[in-house]
Amino acid sequence: MLRPAVTTAFVLAVAGLLSGCAGMVIGAGATTATAASEERGLEGAVDDVKIRAEINHLWFQKDVDMYRQVTLTIKEGRVLLTGTVPTPDARVEAVRLAWQPAGVREVINEIKIDSGDSGFGDYARDVAISQKMKTALLFDKEIRNINYTVDVNEAVIYLMGIAQSDAELERVLAYARDISGVRGVVNYVRLKNDPRRNGS
Repeated sequence: MLRPAVTTAFVLAVAGLLSGCAGMVIGAGATTATAASEERGLEGAVDDVKIRAEINHLWFQKDVDMYRQVTLTIKEGRVLLTGTVPTPDARVEAVRLAWQPAGVREVINEIKIDSGDSGFGDYARDVAISQKMKTALLFDKEIRNINYTVDVNEAVIYLMGIAQSDAELERVLAYARDISGVRGVVNYVRLKNDPRRNGS
């Protein structure tokens, strides 16, 4: 469990590792700049990294497979769980543990039970869909792509983040729906002025 005295630089460095960012040489400075430019701000990003680290720690202690099979997406204390686990009990336990860290405001359970039908081909398809979606957001100048996260499981796109406007969100959703092979789009994006962002 992370101690309250952990420094911002350390937490943001960990964020880079957890998100699979190459280039540790860049250091926490670049990560800090990126986090500060997000709608949730630097403090919100740090809080989310703490939550991510603690949930991953709890899952790893409980079951290494749970840690490997369930994907975390966190924005402003909202925790989205995706991935596939072997049993309903494992699904319930993953959700229970996700509620444990301080600062968790909501846990959204999109974990699926393993049907035994998926394989490497399905994984490769999901990765391809994810990359197409992220690329589309990156090159659209009317979308602040840094505020969005994209996760794909079994050809379903899960979106989370903060939209500047209804128009921006509609552009994001349109990209998701237009990607070949997508079976569904699940939207957990909130608008910038949504009162729920402040706990209202």
